Amino acid sequence: MGAAILEKLQRLPEPMQQKALQYIEALLAEHLQAEEGSIVVNRQNVFGIWKGQVHMADDFDALLEDLKEYM
Repeated sequence: MGAAILEKLQRLPEPMQQKALQYIEALLAEHLQAEEGSIVVNRQNVFGIWKGQVHMADDFDALLEDLKEYM
């Protein structure tokens, strides 16, 4: 089975091989998580993990008092 998978992977163009590698890594992470019962961070899904955790002041882009003499 492994040889057949490698043969088919080698026939794919490079960009599709990259996609296949990412999919295999995701499957492996899922398998390890189920096997160990631990949390495995999927690097593809890190965007938005701080949503609701970071707050910006309303006057974030206002001039600073210390720099008014230079403006």
